[in-house]
Amino acid sequence: MTGSNDAGEALARVIGALGAGALLADERGLIVAVNAQGERLVGRPASDLVGRDAHDLLHRTSGGQAVPRDQCRMRRSVLGGRTEQGTEEWLRRADGTLLPVAWLATPYDPGVSAPATLVLFHPTTGRPGEQRQGGGRLTELERLALLAQTTTLLTSTLDIDEALRRLITLVVPRIADWAVIDLLSERDEVSRFAVAHAEGGSVAFREDLQGPMPPVPQASPMPLSRALRGVASSLAGPETYQGAPDSGIAVEQRRLFEATGMHAAVVVPLRSLHDVLGALTLGRADQPERFTAADIALLEDIARRASLALENARLYQRQRKVAETMQRHLLPKLPRTPGRSMTARYLPAPDASEVGGDWYDAFTLLDGATALAIGDVVGHDLDAAAGMAQLRNMLRAYALSQQRPPSKIVEWLDHATLDVAEVSMATLVFARMSEDGAGRCELSWTNAGHPPPLLVTKDGAARYLTDGHGILLGVTPEQVRPDATAELPPGATLLLYTDGLIESPGRVLDEGLERLRRHAASLAHRPLESFTDELLARARPRDNDDDVALLAVRYEPDAFV
Repeated sequence: MTGSNDAGEALARVIGALGAGALLADERGLIVAVNAQGERLVGRPASDLVGRDAHDLLHRTSGGQAVPRDQCRMRRSVLGGRTEQGTEEWLRRADGTLLPVAWLATPYDPGVSAPATLVLFHPTTGRPGEQRQGGGRLTELERLALLAQTTTLLTSTLDIDEALRRLITLVVPRIADWAVIDLLSERDEVSRFAVAHAEGGSVAFREDLQGPMPPVPQASPMPLSRALRGVASSLAGPETYQGAPDSGIAVEQRRLFEATGMHAAVVVPLRSLHDVLGALTLGRADQPERFTAADIALLEDIARRASLALENARLYQRQRKVAETMQRHLLPKLPRTPGRSMTARYLPAPDASEVGGDWYDAFTLLDGATALAIGDVVGHDLDAAAGMAQLRNMLRAYALSQQRPPSKIVEWLDHATLDVAEVSMATLVFARMSEDGAGRCELSWTNAGHPPPLLVTKDGAARYLTDGHGILLGVTPEQVRPDATAELPPGATLLLYTDGLIESPGRVLDEGLERLRRHAASLAHRPLESFTDELLARARPRDNDDDVALLAVRYEPDAFV
């Protein structure tokens, strides 16, 4: 596949070894990528095609004249983003000869650049209708386009349910009236994920036919049982299940045929390189045609592509679950301290499948004061998580063993950071919350390159604690760090957070800080748990792609928790 690098690689992933010529055209009709078969058919290398107007360069009448732009259906499809096909068109090859082709153009989003149009074409003799194959209801180009759409749509999501629903909309009603998906769990339990059918131009689901299924019989020759063992694809009909059932699955299949009215079906395994994921059953009730060998070949190709997408989604979800579980165990339980209510939240990045370096901590010091910390080790991988855990543990050890101001604790941490290979860059706020002899609550803190704490009073006055600010951890460990102090009035809430709560692509940091301050002020009257949840929902940028850790502490001198 050749063309512009990103578009060419994306197109190669979609149509790979398909036997048709293919090109991508942008919204102006300019060619941005072409496959090897396309190069051979028009007799031109990609370097002669990419960047050229597809209509002006290639499209001709049967007599060799240029096709008027306002009469060209192919060009209208490309510019208008519509799906269209044609059977009597001619392309001019590099040597001046004309190539009769059938074509299909369909909108396509390569995911790496602006949406484009995918144009598939293959030679004909010039006689209309000759591209139709005898074994199915779709033309050859429609089949190729369907395979391209299958790959594009299913690989663009890592959500299993969404991928399966996309698969259903691809095949119903284009190939069949009914689509049934049965899935195998990692414990080999079977569930009927979906029973869907075409209804009034849309797809409807029969929930009464969905749900858990009996186990897979290991010796049954019945079509679904064979498919769920990954053996082979099979044709089936209501007569297949009229005899004495050999298993619970056979009973469910008889019920399926009776409830749907399918007169013909084909069952294909959903099988990845490593395992059997389930089975796809397509059935026809309103469509009179029976399935053919050509249909089975097409459906097996669709099932292979769907299975690869499903395996990727399963691996992603498994990895994400492990990462989130690991992250939860790395984060601490909060202490129960008289006069101080605390709550914390950790939200992973929306698309993250790994542990991150955002963290918080709170613990009681030997003199009864409360230590508070929020930090961020740059990265979203195991190194960041390991570095985060080491920093947190060292900070605890220093703070618990030495009754010194926050600045001194962090200075020691500065030196220790140099020996932590997993920490390339880290920020931190470390604070100490205590009462003085007059019963006033005092907060002392130092800030190592982290966003400033936010203090919100009970009456909704909110300000950032910008004093005590210094450079990131481990950059210049010999420097002396500053301390800052502030009094916390009764009912005040102290908010420590990581930058995922305020940063947003394309916006300055001050905008995020102001958004957080205003929302926090408006929520000051809320109970602490509600305050925290609503603040996350309102202030976190919608286009945020980073983790968020948040620690909220409310000073309530008359409360006991």
